[in-house]
Amino acid sequence: MASRKRKQKRMLFKSLSNLYAVLVYGFLYAPIAVMMVFSFNDQKVNYYWNGFTLKWYVKLFTDSSIVEYLWNSLFIAGMATLGSVVIGTIGAVGLIRFEFRLKKLVNHSLYIPIVIPEIVLGLSLLLLFEVIRLPLGFTAIILSHITFCVPFVIIIMRGRLSGMDLSVEEASMDLGANRMVTFFRVTLPMLVPGIMSGAFMSFTLSIDDVIISNFVSGPYSTTFPVKILSLVKTGLSPEVNALTTIMIAVILLGLLINSTVQAFIRKRFLTHIKSYF
Repeated sequence: MASRKRKQKRMLFKSLSNLYAVLVYGFLYAPIAVMMVFSFNDQKVNYYWNGFTLKWYVKLFTDSSIVEYLWNSLFIAGMATLGSVVIGTIGAVGLIRFEFRLKKLVNHSLYIPIVIPEIVLGLSLLLLFEVIRLPLGFTAIILSHITFCVPFVIIIMRGRLSGMDLSVEEASMDLGANRMVTFFRVTLPMLVPGIMSGAFMSFTLSIDDVIISNFVSGPYSTTFPVKILSLVKTGLSPEVNALTTIMIAVILLGLLINSTVQAFIRKRFLTHIKSYF
């Protein structure tokens, strides 16, 4: 009898847990699902379903100017990702492997761009660019995005470096490899999963940014999120739904590729280490 009651309680708890998970995921992903469904709606005003169509996707790549803003965002995100990964990786290696004065201050200051409101950071960068007389545009946006992406890369890379086994590098140098060879043959392959995670995070943050880009963008460097923000006032066209659906599909594909590549690199590196020793 007691075991039956425990079984019923477990079943009830499992049912409530499943219901809770469904409600949470439904709340998170229902708006995205609705947007993706209405990207195939044969109706310019998305208040009701009027039939299936692909004309918004066709119009998107034929006579739509929205794609131009998407290319701006992709270019800025790519350059910001490259700069953030290089600076963040070097900074993380320096913070983990070396001791210097004001190290604690540098570590704590990394969180400032993360915790302060974006509107404050955007205004600060705008004032800085005015002081140094840097024209607003692509260069200003890229530098701004690097500013708030670098701390995320450093934090990710610092966690990766903290979990690395230093004895592998020491063994490499004991066997005759210098520091440069050890870095490229041993350290860098071990850092690749962290680098990829930092790059993916930087790219996502950059292409998604609205507030800071709105502060430092020029007349010919409008990004896709800023353009969407301006279109909200006059009404969004179904082409935006189509383009956003494509972006979500690309991001999901990128997550899948990132996970696959990281698993492959981890397996390949472990095999290489075992054969090396």
